[in-house]
Amino acid sequence: MQCLVTGATGYIGGRLVPRLLDAGHEVRCLSRSPEKLRDVPWAGRVEVAKGDLGDPASLPAAFAGVDVAYYLVHSLGRPDFEALDRANAQAFARAARDAGVRRIVYLGGPEPPADGTSSAHLRSRAEVARILLDSGTPTAVLRAPVILGSGSASFEMLRYLAERLPAMVTPRWVRNRIQPIAVRDVLRYLIGTATLPAEVNRGFDIAGPDVLTFAEMMQRYAAVAGLPRRVIVPVRPLTPGLSSHWVGLVTPVPNAIARPLVESLIHEAIAHEHDIAEYVPDPPDGLIGFDRAVRLALAKVRDFDVETRWSGAGSPADPLPTDPRWSGGSVYTDVRERAVAADPAMLWRVIEGVGGDNGWYSFPLAWEVRGWLDRLFGGVGLRRGRRDPNRLQVGDALDFWRVEEIVPGELLRLRAEMKLPGRAWLELRSEPDPPSGGSRYRQRAVFLPHGLAGHAYWAAVSPFHAMIFGGMARNIARGAENPSDPGSPVPAPPRPGLPGGPADRPDR
Repeated sequence: MQCLVTGATGYIGGRLVPRLLDAGHEVRCLSRSPEKLRDVPWAGRVEVAKGDLGDPASLPAAFAGVDVAYYLVHSLGRPDFEALDRANAQAFARAARDAGVRRIVYLGGPEPPADGTSSAHLRSRAEVARILLDSGTPTAVLRAPVILGSGSASFEMLRYLAERLPAMVTPRWVRNRIQPIAVRDVLRYLIGTATLPAEVNRGFDIAGPDVLTFAEMMQRYAAVAGLPRRVIVPVRPLTPGLSSHWVGLVTPVPNAIARPLVESLIHEAIAHEHDIAEYVPDPPDGLIGFDRAVRLALAKVRDFDVETRWSGAGSPADPLPTDPRWSGGSVYTDVRERAVAADPAMLWRVIEGVGGDNGWYSFPLAWEVRGWLDRLFGGVGLRRGRRDPNRLQVGDALDFWRVEEIVPGELLRLRAEMKLPGRAWLELRSEPDPPSGGSRYRQRAVFLPHGLAGHAYWAAVSPFHAMIFGGMARNIARGAENPSDPGSPVPAPPRPGLPGGPADRPDR
């Protein structure tokens, strides 16, 4: 069966693709930026079609010959996400109908309450479901509440709140009932619905076996993680807006994503039917319960085996330009270069280990302050960390950067995703230096200012570059030259067999 997957760079899509392949299906991935899929472990097993749901003319070739099309994209975090998701769903539905696709599968959210008090996030998910169900192509809509799995936004929010706050004042919605589902069960349903009978055109509630309040979820998480019982005090004044800022300060999930997640919890999110079992039977040992889902996810985090993360999709951006017309012709750069008395492989190991728990190799307080300022203004901050402690691939989130290009052993290019009055990149290079027998480290920061604010920003931060970027270059060189030095920034050596997390192992 030929399957088309949109959102293959996202949390669910990146896990679904290898499992469809293992089930014997052929897979084509639709992506605006095919290069983001270049380094995933299953890249050589799929066809990648360049296309954009916002450009209907780019879709016919991608949908040609497709039997099942998965709609796994959304624009959460953007101020215009409702209009954008509506237009994308309409373009997807038309392309599927015109190509004669036999089935659409959509992963949505809980059915919003009928009283009209639901969040914009849930209303948008329901609107997309209606568009696809009315498309003329048989559609299966899977309505999932909170998804528990290593790297999911909901799990990260729960984990950081429970681990960092032994006592907390919370909004009243922590008493609302939720029926979370393990990511492995979500993936099993997504694969199983591909072969539904042609007459099935409807939505299905999917959920795990446990109905809990969010407060109970935090207490159960603490118990599984070996933490003392949390002190939770619900109060009336915490609105969704205030709650999302609170979540944004404590967890890696930025306000733009935290707010719709929080708003989705204001109403109960439980399954009202289990009709999906008629077509995709429950496994012999039953659906995965909350405690087991948490144990499995924590094991993945502990073993650095997080296959995909909520931060993986990222936002589209132009690659580093050679003609900076966008900024009015101005380009600011900070260039550093050092000879390194170590072979290029050792230098590259230090470069590829940057960020996350290893830090940024210079003036940690300055990086922390910049991360906090970014969070204060609604950015992602530093707490996204890394997907894997040793390996990077194109598209990975790396604190408040994103890996735009990587040439193993030679080049790492990062694109800034912090709040800036302009666009910024950071390039780190490792090159052989035959005359010395060692290597040469080259570092370049590039900033394209946007308007007067952009020029003022560069002028304000330039005095600190010698300390931050200069220190970074010195410490990277020192780490490559003295890997045994206790103060060296060299990351732990890679673990055999785990280049980035095996793609064929679900959370189990």
